[in-house]
Amino acid sequence: MSSNPRSLKIVYMGTPEFAVPPLEALAASHHEIVGVVTVADKPAGRGRKIQESAVKKAAKVHGFKILQPTNLKDDEFISELSDLQADLFVVVAFRMLPKIVWAMPELGTFNLHGSLLPKYRGAAPIHWAIINGDEKTGLTTFLLDEKIDTGNIVLQREQEILPDMTTGELHDALLPLGADMVLETANKISEGTFTALPQDENMVSHAPKLNKENSRLDFTKSPKELIAQIHGLNPFPGAYFGDIKFFRAALTEEQKPSKTPKLDVRNKLLMLDYKKGSVQIRELKPSGKRLMSAKDFINGMKTEEIEL
Repeated sequence: MSSNPRSLKIVYMGTPEFAVPPLEALAASHHEIVGVVTVADKPAGRGRKIQESAVKKAAKVHGFKILQPTNLKDDEFISELSDLQADLFVVVAFRMLPKIVWAMPELGTFNLHGSLLPKYRGAAPIHWAIINGDEKTGLTTFLLDEKIDTGNIVLQREQEILPDMTTGELHDALLPLGADMVLETANKISEGTFTALPQDENMVSHAPKLNKENSRLDFTKSPKELIAQIHGLNPFPGAYFGDIKFFRAALTEEQKPSKTPKLDVRNKLLMLDYKKGSVQIRELKPSGKRLMSAKDFINGMKTEEIEL
């Protein structure tokens, strides 16, 4: 790579906190961000106050032009996007783009994805890497094409998954890596000094969107697998059973299998017993209450055993 890649006009598309560090990296570079596309403002929280996306907040600080379309095929949006005359579109944690959008810039559109593609194509790659007990994951930048997460790969970087890491912790570990990769990818594209490699279709796996069904504690899992599920759904949406969400757990030598799932206090520790064994619960959130430590939960228990 030369030391002075040419400056590109870039439109950046993203929404959550994960997409902010790459935006900041591009903003600090020699490239020019001519527009930022993000979701429309919407009410959130108990007060239903109008909330702006993390990317919009960051874009406002820099004074970037902001587009918030509700329909990505809307003629007015397409016209406004075209008028920006960008060389390249960069997508990080946004929405599926129609071809009329991703095919617009001369140098195409690339996306930053939260896995080592083709592993974990789909909506929740970071979550599923933890849920499945993987020891490593990483990030991929790839060129968009007709299908979701199938385009040719520009860059990949690995990230170790530490024991007992939660999805939130892995997300935070990936943030600086993502920022570096997006800038490096933009530089490679500006110079034409890269070879985009096709994905190996024999190695494909999927990371489906999280829902009520796959967020419910799966008691067919071993204790180790159950802990991975709990940590993989921390901080969002939370692994639940009944009216309790579980956020941190640990292995315990004391196994006390139970035909029906129950919480049991033993040696001042909170145990979740089920048919495959027991795990120690360290953090949980009863419905309508705050996230709390097991110790605080035990202090509020009226009995030493609760059937779930």
